Amino acid sequence: MDYVIVGNSAAAIGAVEGIRSVDLEGKISIFSKEPYPAYSRPLISYYLSGKVKPEKMYYRDSDFYERLKVEVYLGTEVEALKIEDKKLELPTGEKVQYDRLLIATGGKPINPPIPGREYSGVSTFLTWDDVKELDNELFPGIKVVIIGAGLIGLKATEGLVKREAIVTVAELSNRILSAILDEESAQIVQNHFEEQGVKFQLNNTVAEILAEKGKVTGVRLQNGETLECDRVILAIGVRPNLDLVQDTKIKINQGILVNPQMATSETDVYAAGDVSEGYDKIYQENRVLPILPNAYKQGFTAGVNMANGNAEYQGGFAMNAIGFFDLPMLTAGIIKSNAPDLEEYVQLDQDKQSYKKVVIRAGKLVGYIALNTVDRAGILTGLMDQEVDVTAFQEHLLKEDFGYIHFPKELRSQRLTLREVK
Repeated sequence: MDYVIVGNSAAAIGAVEGIRSVDLEGKISIFSKEPYPAYSRPLISYYLSGKVKPEKMYYRDSDFYERLKVEVYLGTEVEALKIEDKKLELPTGEKVQYDRLLIATGGKPINPPIPGREYSGVSTFLTWDDVKELDNELFPGIKVVIIGAGLIGLKATEGLVKREAIVTVAELSNRILSAILDEESAQIVQNHFEEQGVKFQLNNTVAEILAEKGKVTGVRLQNGETLECDRVILAIGVRPNLDLVQDTKIKINQGILVNPQMATSETDVYAAGDVSEGYDKIYQENRVLPILPNAYKQGFTAGVNMANGNAEYQGGFAMNAIGFFDLPMLTAGIIKSNAPDLEEYVQLDQDKQSYKKVVIRAGKLVGYIALNTVDRAGILTGLMDQEVDVTAFQEHLLKEDFGYIHFPKELRSQRLTLREVK
């Protein structure tokens, strides 16, 4: 059996390990546009700040490919997919035959049509090469404008501030981290950033990038204000990288459509990770779930089934465990109760920069925010994942000492038994 994987991040690694859990001998080939062994993309900002050394960036040990008998082709982009012939085409004209194919091409930055984005000094912040290029240009006092106040933009901001950059963040929304925080928690995090010297332009964005002799000198904002800067980082967001499947019969929506086995609409072709749409337990529909643990689980599921095993992706939900300037947070699922069937409960302590919120639907926990009080948030994640009815103890969910002791006796015994089995 010839297994071919396009992409080399978490989903690809999961697929390799899934295949090898069933088939120890089949040939596995990985093709990756990037020149590096699989590395953890969430670490690139820590690399920039100097917190993580290069050797700690990698997602698996250095002998991973050899140990699992994988032929890996780094720095090799796949140019086309010919499903009818079960072949991939490389830029050299070489054709690669497969029996089973996994598309794990991940996401790519959203590149807005801003005049001047072609100038020297404009970059994205998604890959290790993006950060290495930026690293070579930094100096104390460099002025950087970041377009986008989502996770990518703010992790870039943190890394740059720790390198003594002067950073302004422009965000079209009325708050930072709008996908994972509500207004109250976002304001706490924004205040924390501002204490580090970061400036924000909210309800605003960059209308034009300015330059002299092709090199960035500043930006003109949507409100007409002009800011001087040496670099601009595009961090508006990421979308599934569908380039390889655009001219094929593979069915797509926002991402590649897959079934619970991670199979696409075409025989012997699978997809996993940020390029695909997996089942979201909270929204009860297929959606792109661009977080690393889901990518790995989807990849492992795909790998097992590619090798004629039997596995189903049980679904996941959006979840982020992250921190900025030593302010930790965990968020998951639905974070704003915009629908009539949603209830929310909030606990706020401004002095401690502490914020906790839970969102409940039909007696089940469907979302939470834990800001600077994250010790027991893992229990909340478990309640969401197992779709436990929390009606009997929902008034305890926000308590600092919330734990198994607050569960009804039967549920407590069940949960403790599960922990012992694990």
